[in-house]
Amino acid sequence: MSTLLLTHSDVVRNLQAPTLLEDMREAFRADALARAVAPQRTRVPLHTGGTAMVLFPGSLPGVPAWSVKVSARFPSSTPALQGVLQLHDLATGALLAVMDAAHLTAVRTGVVGALGTDVLARPDASRVALLGAGPRAVLQLKSLRLVRTLSQAFVYDADFTRAAALAKRMYQELSLPVRPVGSVAEAVEEADIVVASSPGGQPLLPAELVRPGMHITALGEDEQERVEVSPELLARATFVCDHRGLTLAGGGVTSAGLTEASIHAELGEILAGMRPGRTSPEQLTCFCPVGLPFQDLAAAWHVYQAAQGDEDVRRVDFGA
Repeated sequence: MSTLLLTHSDVVRNLQAPTLLEDMREAFRADALARAVAPQRTRVPLHTGGTAMVLFPGSLPGVPAWSVKVSARFPSSTPALQGVLQLHDLATGALLAVMDAAHLTAVRTGVVGALGTDVLARPDASRVALLGAGPRAVLQLKSLRLVRTLSQAFVYDADFTRAAALAKRMYQELSLPVRPVGSVAEAVEEADIVVASSPGGQPLLPAELVRPGMHITALGEDEQERVEVSPELLARATFVCDHRGLTLAGGGVTSAGLTEASIHAELGEILAGMRPGRTSPEQLTCFCPVGLPFQDLAAAWHVYQAAQGDEDVRRVDFGA
């Protein structure tokens, strides 16, 4: 059989966020209702200053494939994350596809963030604060527009020039008023939704800046040394993750001193109706995903199906 070899441009061409949003919503439900395989997420530091990570096996009820993703993150490189994803036939193990993982991971992270916001933010939430002006902020903002009608965005970054560049780009691409600001306090002052996607370090969002009714998505909580929100804030909020075990084993929530009892729910449990999401307008909510193999599989299967009819995708026979 032939194996699809999908380059970065192939993945970009065959990955549509609006459709993936609904695929991912169903993937979270299916995983919560019938999680048959324990996800593995192994991260190892490299002597060069980067980190290597393996996520496997991506498995979902109803998807006749499984995945394994190998990636490396080098903060000083562009893109910071590089890697490949292998898609295998569930029944035979045959290699269905090998695809670039950088754009795949970025888009699926944006979509997962949007799903968390859709479930946890107030229905009328329309003003967004972006803490960090890196590539993830771009896809988070674009993905948020799939679940909310946004009226304004504020961007803070330690590098004001980068914040200004992102604001200009997002205004041009989305026709959305986006304003660069000089402090975290100014960014969140009028925001209903806060997306923290900074490189991490000390808590970026102090508890005293947070108002009742806000929703916070913290994308840097996937590693113990990357804490973007304060322990006091996490303790006050209704805390939702994508996987309890992996969050406690390797997420920033443990650095903040929280325990399993502090986790209100996994996102899939809320989407499947097993646990409530937001229950009042004044509730403070926080979603901290670590990123899971089944999320990679949902995105990869989406790309694989679309690429079947793409004549520009290269095909090889590894067994020949």
